[in-house]
Amino acid sequence: MTTPQGGLHLAELPDPLLRGGGATLDVLAAQVPAYTGALVAGGRGGFPTPIVLGPCGIGRVTATADDVFGVRPGDVVVACGLFRSGRVSRPEEALLAWTGIGGDGRATPTTERIREVWRDGLYAERAVQPERTLVALPGADAYPAPERLAFLPWLGVAAEAIDRAGVRAGHVVAVVGATGQLGAAAVLVALARGAAAVVAVGRHRGSLDALAGLAPRVVPVPLSGDRAADGRAIATAAGPVDVVVDTLGAVPSPDPTMAGYDALRPDGSWVLVGGVRQDLPIPYGDFMHRRLTLRGSWMCRETTLCELWSMVRGGVLDLSVLDITVVGLDDPAAALAAAARSRGLGVVVLVP
Repeated sequence: MTTPQGGLHLAELPDPLLRGGGATLDVLAAQVPAYTGALVAGGRGGFPTPIVLGPCGIGRVTATADDVFGVRPGDVVVACGLFRSGRVSRPEEALLAWTGIGGDGRATPTTERIREVWRDGLYAERAVQPERTLVALPGADAYPAPERLAFLPWLGVAAEAIDRAGVRAGHVVAVVGATGQLGAAAVLVALARGAAAVVAVGRHRGSLDALAGLAPRVVPVPLSGDRAADGRAIATAAGPVDVVVDTLGAVPSPDPTMAGYDALRPDGSWVLVGGVRQDLPIPYGDFMHRRLTLRGSWMCRETTLCELWSMVRGGVLDLSVLDITVVGLDDPAAALAAAARSRGLGVVVLVP
Protein backbone atom coordinates (compact mmCIF):
# COMPACT_ATOMS: atom_id res chain seq x y z
CA MET A 1 0.00 0.00 0.00
CA THR A 2 1.39 3.39 -1.00
CA THR A 3 -1.26 5.53 0.74
CA PRO A 4 -3.91 4.80 3.40
CA GLN A 5 -6.62 5.11 0.74
CA GLY A 6 -4.67 3.46 -2.07
CA GLY A 7 -5.70 -0.13 -1.50
CA LEU A 8 -3.56 -3.20 -1.84
CA HIS A 9 -1.72 -3.58 -5.13
CA LEU A 10 1.17 -5.49 -6.68
CA ALA A 11 4.44 -3.58 -7.07
CA GLU A 12 8.07 -4.29 -7.90
CA LEU A 13 10.25 -3.00 -5.06
CA PRO A 14 13.96 -3.20 -4.28
CA ASP A 15 14.93 -6.02 -1.93
CA PRO A 16 14.58 -4.86 1.69
CA LEU A 17 17.90 -3.88 3.24
CA LEU A 18 19.37 -5.69 6.21
CA ARG A 19 19.56 -3.49 9.30
CA GLY A 20 20.83 -3.76 12.84
CA GLY A 21 18.86 -6.22 14.95
CA GLY A 22 17.25 -7.76 11.88
CA ALA A 23 17.29 -10.63 9.46
CA THR A 24 16.32 -10.90 5.81
CA LEU A 25 13.97 -13.69 4.78
CA ASP A 26 12.80 -15.49 1.70
CA VAL A 27 9.08 -15.70 2.42
CA LEU A 28 7.71 -19.23 2.17
CA ALA A 29 4.08 -18.68 3.23
CA ALA A 30 1.93 -16.11 5.04
CA GLN A 31 -1.67 -16.37 6.14
CA VAL A 32 -4.20 -13.85 4.83
CA PRO A 33 -6.79 -13.50 7.63
CA ALA A 34 -10.48 -13.27 6.79
CA TYR A 35 -10.68 -9.63 7.90
CA THR A 36 -7.75 -8.41 5.76
CA GLY A 37 -10.05 -6.64 3.30
CA ALA A 38 -11.60 -4.64 6.13
CA LEU A 39 -8.13 -3.77 7.42
CA VAL A 40 -7.00 -2.57 3.99
CA ALA A 41 -10.16 -0.45 3.74
CA GLY A 42 -9.30 1.28 7.02
CA GLY A 43 -11.74 -0.52 9.28
CA ARG A 44 -9.17 -1.84 11.75
CA GLY A 45 -6.99 1.16 12.52
CA GLY A 46 -4.13 2.82 10.74
CA PHE A 47 -0.52 2.07 9.85
CA PRO A 48 2.28 4.01 8.16
CA THR A 49 2.45 4.06 4.37
CA PRO A 50 3.99 3.13 2.04
CA ILE A 51 4.03 -0.35 3.53
CA VAL A 52 4.31 -4.01 2.62
CA LEU A 53 1.63 -5.68 4.72
CA GLY A 54 1.91 -9.07 6.41
CA PRO A 55 2.90 -9.43 10.08
CA CYS A 56 3.08 -13.21 10.36
CA GLY A 57 4.29 -16.13 8.31
CA ILE A 58 7.03 -18.62 7.57
CA GLY A 59 10.33 -17.75 5.97
CA ARG A 60 13.90 -18.90 5.44
CA VAL A 61 16.63 -16.66 6.82
CA THR A 62 19.03 -15.45 4.13
CA ALA A 63 21.20 -13.07 6.17
CA THR A 64 21.46 -11.64 9.68
CA ALA A 65 22.89 -8.45 11.11
CA ASP A 66 26.12 -8.66 13.10
CA ASP A 67 24.24 -8.30 16.39
CA VAL A 68 21.73 -11.11 15.70
CA PHE A 69 22.33 -14.50 17.31
CA GLY A 70 18.91 -16.09 17.81
CA VAL A 71 18.41 -17.04 14.17
CA ARG A 72 20.94 -18.04 11.51
CA PRO A 73 21.07 -18.09 7.72
CA GLY A 74 19.27 -21.18 6.47
CA ASP A 75 16.90 -21.38 9.43
CA VAL A 76 13.19 -21.80 8.72
CA VAL A 77 11.50 -19.39 11.10
CA VAL A 78 8.05 -18.28 12.11
CA ALA A 79 7.52 -14.53 12.17
CA CYS A 80 5.02 -13.62 14.88
CA GLY A 81 4.81 -9.90 14.09
CA LEU A 82 4.73 -8.71 17.71
CA PHE A 83 7.48 -6.24 18.55
CA ARG A 84 7.96 -5.54 22.25
CA SER A 85 9.85 -2.46 23.33
CA GLY A 86 11.60 -4.40 26.11
CA ARG A 87 10.86 -1.75 28.74
CA VAL A 88 9.77 -3.99 31.63
CA SER A 89 8.18 -1.32 33.80
CA ARG A 90 5.88 -0.16 31.01
CA PRO A 91 6.02 -2.48 28.00
CA GLU A 92 4.94 -1.03 24.68
CA GLU A 93 3.98 -3.43 21.88
CA ALA A 94 2.97 -3.13 18.26
CA LEU A 95 2.20 -5.50 15.39
CA LEU A 96 4.52 -4.89 12.48
CA ALA A 97 3.17 -4.27 8.97
CA TRP A 98 -0.37 -4.46 10.38
CA THR A 99 -2.65 -2.82 12.89
CA GLY A 100 -2.69 -3.64 16.58
CA ILE A 101 -1.21 -1.97 19.65
CA GLY A 102 -0.64 -3.71 22.99
CA GLY A 103 -1.35 -2.29 26.43
CA ASP A 104 -4.49 -0.18 26.39
CA GLY A 105 -4.59 -0.22 22.59
CA ARG A 106 -3.62 3.42 22.19
CA ALA A 107 -0.61 4.39 20.13
CA THR A 108 2.40 5.99 21.80
CA PRO A 109 5.42 7.72 20.28
CA THR A 110 7.30 4.45 20.84
CA THR A 111 4.77 2.22 19.08
CA GLU A 112 4.52 4.69 16.23
CA ARG A 113 8.30 4.67 15.85
CA ILE A 114 8.39 0.85 15.95
CA ARG A 115 5.93 0.65 13.08
CA GLU A 116 7.70 3.41 11.12
CA VAL A 117 11.03 1.58 11.27
CA TRP A 118 9.78 -1.96 10.55
CA ARG A 119 7.32 -1.92 7.67
CA ASP A 120 8.60 -4.59 5.25
CA GLY A 121 6.00 -7.31 5.88
CA LEU A 122 5.60 -10.83 4.60
CA TYR A 123 3.18 -10.30 1.70
CA ALA A 124 6.19 -10.29 -0.57
CA GLU A 125 8.90 -12.55 -1.94
CA ARG A 126 11.43 -11.18 0.53
CA ALA A 127 11.18 -9.37 3.85
CA VAL A 128 13.30 -7.95 6.63
CA GLN A 129 12.18 -8.59 10.19
CA PRO A 130 13.60 -7.83 13.63
CA GLU A 131 15.19 -10.78 15.38
CA ARG A 132 12.86 -10.40 18.36
CA THR A 133 9.83 -11.33 16.22
CA LEU A 134 11.41 -14.49 14.77
CA VAL A 135 11.42 -18.01 16.20
CA ALA A 136 13.57 -20.71 14.61
CA LEU A 137 11.80 -24.01 13.92
CA PRO A 138 14.39 -26.81 14.10
CA GLY A 139 13.74 -29.41 11.41
CA ALA A 140 11.07 -27.35 9.65
CA ASP A 141 13.05 -27.42 6.39
CA ALA A 142 11.92 -31.06 6.10
CA TYR A 143 8.24 -30.30 6.76
CA PRO A 144 6.43 -31.09 3.49
CA ALA A 145 3.81 -28.32 3.57
CA PRO A 146 5.11 -24.88 4.63
CA GLU A 147 1.77 -23.36 3.64
CA ARG A 148 0.23 -25.21 6.60
CA LEU A 149 2.87 -23.86 8.96
CA ALA A 150 1.64 -20.35 8.07
CA PHE A 151 -1.22 -21.03 10.52
CA LEU A 152 1.25 -21.38 13.43
CA PRO A 153 0.97 -17.72 14.53
CA TRP A 154 -2.81 -18.04 14.89
CA LEU A 155 -2.40 -21.33 16.71
CA GLY A 156 0.04 -19.48 18.97
CA VAL A 157 -2.52 -16.81 19.85
CA ALA A 158 -5.07 -19.53 20.62
CA ALA A 159 -2.58 -21.62 22.61
CA GLU A 160 -1.59 -18.63 24.73
CA ALA A 161 -5.24 -18.18 25.71
CA ILE A 162 -5.63 -21.90 26.41
CA ASP A 163 -2.54 -21.81 28.62
CA ARG A 164 -3.65 -18.67 30.45
CA ALA A 165 -6.89 -20.45 31.27
CA GLY A 166 -4.96 -23.27 32.91
CA VAL A 167 -6.47 -25.95 30.68
CA ARG A 168 -5.45 -29.45 31.76
CA ALA A 169 -6.16 -32.89 30.39
CA GLY A 170 -9.73 -33.81 31.26
CA HIS A 171 -11.12 -30.28 31.26
CA VAL A 172 -14.25 -29.32 29.37
CA VAL A 173 -13.42 -26.30 27.23
CA ALA A 174 -16.00 -24.15 25.43
CA VAL A 175 -14.79 -22.04 22.51
CA VAL A 176 -17.19 -19.19 21.74
CA GLY A 177 -16.67 -18.05 18.17
CA ALA A 178 -15.35 -21.43 17.09
CA THR A 179 -16.42 -20.93 13.48
CA GLY A 180 -13.85 -18.17 12.99
CA GLN A 181 -10.22 -18.95 12.22
CA LEU A 182 -8.98 -18.06 15.70
CA GLY A 183 -11.80 -20.10 17.21
CA ALA A 184 -10.95 -23.11 15.06
CA ALA A 185 -7.32 -22.74 16.17
CA ALA A 186 -8.48 -22.80 19.81
CA VAL A 187 -10.46 -25.99 19.17
CA LEU A 188 -7.39 -27.66 17.65
CA VAL A 189 -5.15 -26.63 20.54
CA ALA A 190 -7.67 -27.63 23.22
CA LEU A 191 -7.95 -31.09 21.65
CA ALA A 192 -4.16 -31.40 21.47
CA ARG A 193 -3.85 -30.31 25.11
CA GLY A 194 -6.09 -33.21 26.17
CA ALA A 195 -9.47 -31.60 26.77
CA ALA A 196 -12.10 -34.19 27.61
CA ALA A 197 -14.57 -32.26 25.47
CA VAL A 198 -14.48 -29.11 23.38
CA VAL A 199 -17.80 -27.32 23.02
CA ALA A 200 -17.57 -25.50 19.68
CA VAL A 201 -19.94 -22.53 19.73
CA GLY A 202 -20.71 -20.51 16.63
CA ARG A 203 -23.18 -19.45 13.97
CA HIS A 204 -22.02 -21.11 10.76
CA ARG A 205 -23.40 -24.63 10.66
CA GLY A 206 -21.05 -25.91 7.97
CA SER A 207 -18.01 -24.82 9.96
CA LEU A 208 -19.44 -26.39 13.12
CA ASP A 209 -19.94 -29.66 11.25
CA ALA A 210 -16.34 -29.57 10.05
CA LEU A 211 -15.11 -29.05 13.60
CA ALA A 212 -17.33 -31.86 14.87
CA GLY A 213 -15.69 -34.12 12.30
CA LEU A 214 -12.29 -33.62 13.93
CA ALA A 215 -13.00 -35.90 16.89
CA PRO A 216 -15.90 -37.29 18.95
CA ARG A 217 -14.76 -34.95 21.73
CA VAL A 218 -15.94 -31.91 19.76
CA VAL A 219 -19.55 -31.01 20.57
CA PRO A 220 -21.05 -28.33 18.30
CA VAL A 221 -23.49 -25.76 19.71
CA PRO A 222 -25.11 -23.36 17.23
CA LEU A 223 -25.74 -19.87 18.57
CA SER A 224 -29.40 -18.87 18.55
CA GLY A 225 -29.02 -15.21 19.49
CA ASP A 226 -30.88 -15.74 22.77
CA ARG A 227 -28.36 -15.32 25.60
CA ALA A 228 -30.21 -17.41 28.14
CA ALA A 229 -30.85 -20.26 25.73
CA ASP A 230 -27.29 -20.20 24.42
CA GLY A 231 -25.86 -20.23 27.93
CA ARG A 232 -27.92 -23.28 28.85
CA ALA A 233 -26.94 -25.06 25.63
CA ILE A 234 -23.23 -24.47 26.24
CA ALA A 235 -23.48 -25.48 29.90
CA THR A 236 -25.24 -28.78 29.17
CA ALA A 237 -23.50 -29.82 25.94
CA ALA A 238 -20.72 -31.87 27.55
CA GLY A 239 -20.98 -31.52 31.32
CA PRO A 240 -19.74 -28.73 33.61
CA VAL A 241 -17.65 -26.21 31.66
CA ASP A 242 -14.23 -25.63 33.22
CA VAL A 243 -12.99 -23.03 30.75
CA VAL A 244 -14.56 -20.67 28.25
CA VAL A 245 -12.31 -19.14 25.59
CA ASP A 246 -13.99 -16.24 23.79
CA THR A 247 -12.57 -15.76 20.26
CA LEU A 248 -15.43 -13.75 18.77
CA GLY A 249 -14.70 -10.89 16.41
CA ALA A 250 -16.50 -7.57 16.07
CA VAL A 251 -20.04 -8.68 16.90
CA PRO A 252 -22.95 -6.26 17.38
CA SER A 253 -23.88 -7.46 20.87
CA PRO A 254 -22.12 -8.77 23.99
CA ASP A 255 -24.76 -11.49 24.36
CA PRO A 256 -22.79 -14.38 22.79
CA THR A 257 -19.80 -13.58 25.00
CA MET A 258 -22.01 -13.34 28.06
CA ALA A 259 -23.66 -16.65 27.18
CA GLY A 260 -20.20 -18.15 27.62
CA TYR A 261 -19.92 -16.44 30.99
CA ASP A 262 -23.29 -17.84 32.03
CA ALA A 263 -22.19 -21.37 31.13
CA LEU A 264 -19.11 -21.49 33.37
CA ARG A 265 -19.13 -23.73 36.43
CA PRO A 266 -18.13 -22.21 39.79
CA ASP A 267 -14.32 -21.82 40.00
CA GLY A 268 -14.16 -21.81 36.19
CA SER A 269 -11.92 -19.64 34.00
CA TRP A 270 -12.98 -17.22 31.30
CA VAL A 271 -10.41 -15.96 28.80
CA LEU A 272 -11.02 -13.15 26.31
CA VAL A 273 -8.81 -13.30 23.23
CA GLY A 274 -11.06 -12.14 20.38
CA GLY A 275 -12.02 -8.83 18.85
CA VAL A 276 -15.28 -8.01 20.66
CA ARG A 277 -15.73 -4.25 20.89
CA GLN A 278 -18.49 -4.23 23.46
CA ASP A 279 -18.57 -3.43 27.17
CA LEU A 280 -19.41 -6.56 29.13
CA PRO A 281 -22.10 -6.35 31.85
CA ILE A 282 -20.35 -8.52 34.45
CA PRO A 283 -22.40 -8.70 37.68
CA TYR A 284 -20.07 -8.17 40.64
CA GLY A 285 -21.89 -10.40 43.15
CA ASP A 286 -22.41 -13.29 40.77
CA PHE A 287 -18.79 -13.20 39.60
CA MET A 288 -17.55 -13.12 43.19
CA HIS A 289 -19.79 -15.86 44.57
CA ARG A 290 -18.98 -18.22 41.68
CA ARG A 291 -15.26 -17.55 42.30
CA LEU A 292 -14.58 -17.11 38.59
CA THR A 293 -11.28 -16.14 37.00
CA LEU A 294 -11.20 -13.65 34.13
CA ARG A 295 -8.08 -13.33 32.00
CA GLY A 296 -7.21 -11.34 28.93
CA SER A 297 -4.85 -12.72 26.31
CA TRP A 298 -3.21 -11.01 23.33
CA MET A 299 -0.72 -12.53 20.91
CA CYS A 300 1.74 -15.08 22.33
CA ARG A 301 5.19 -15.81 23.71
CA GLU A 302 7.99 -17.27 21.64
CA THR A 303 8.04 -20.35 23.88
CA THR A 304 4.41 -21.03 22.99
CA LEU A 305 5.30 -21.12 19.29
CA CYS A 306 8.18 -23.51 20.01
CA GLU A 307 5.87 -25.84 21.92
CA LEU A 308 3.36 -25.81 19.10
CA TRP A 309 6.04 -26.65 16.56
CA SER A 310 7.10 -29.59 18.75
CA MET A 311 3.48 -30.75 18.81
CA VAL A 312 3.23 -30.50 15.03
CA ARG A 313 6.57 -32.18 14.50
CA GLY A 314 5.64 -34.99 16.87
CA GLY A 315 2.22 -35.57 15.33
CA VAL A 316 0.24 -34.39 18.37
CA LEU A 317 -1.16 -31.46 16.40
CA ASP A 318 -2.19 -32.43 12.87
CA LEU A 319 -2.28 -29.53 10.41
CA SER A 320 -3.58 -31.73 7.60
CA VAL A 321 -7.12 -30.99 8.87
CA LEU A 322 -6.80 -27.42 7.58
CA ASP A 323 -8.53 -26.61 4.29
CA ILE A 324 -5.83 -24.47 2.67
CA THR A 325 -6.45 -22.15 -0.28
CA VAL A 326 -3.17 -20.95 -1.79
CA VAL A 327 -3.04 -17.53 -3.44
CA GLY A 328 -0.18 -15.69 -5.12
CA LEU A 329 1.03 -12.12 -5.34
CA ASP A 330 -0.33 -11.48 -8.83
CA ASP A 331 -3.96 -10.69 -7.94
CA PRO A 332 -4.37 -8.93 -4.57
CA ALA A 333 -8.10 -8.36 -5.09
CA ALA A 334 -8.71 -12.07 -5.64
CA ALA A 335 -6.63 -12.90 -2.57
CA LEU A 336 -8.66 -10.52 -0.41
CA ALA A 337 -11.92 -11.91 -1.79
CA ALA A 338 -10.83 -15.48 -1.06
CA ALA A 339 -9.83 -14.50 2.47
CA ALA A 340 -13.18 -12.80 3.09
CA ARG A 341 -14.95 -16.06 2.23
CA SER A 342 -12.78 -18.15 4.56
CA ARG A 343 -13.77 -19.26 8.04
CA GLY A 344 -13.13 -21.94 10.60
CA LEU A 345 -10.68 -24.56 9.36
CA GLY A 346 -10.58 -22.86 5.95
CA VAL A 347 -7.42 -20.77 5.68
CA VAL A 348 -6.07 -18.60 2.84
CA VAL A 349 -2.29 -18.62 2.54
CA LEU A 350 -0.11 -16.46 0.33
CA VAL A 351 2.76 -18.38 -1.27
CA PRO A 352 4.88 -15.87 -3.22
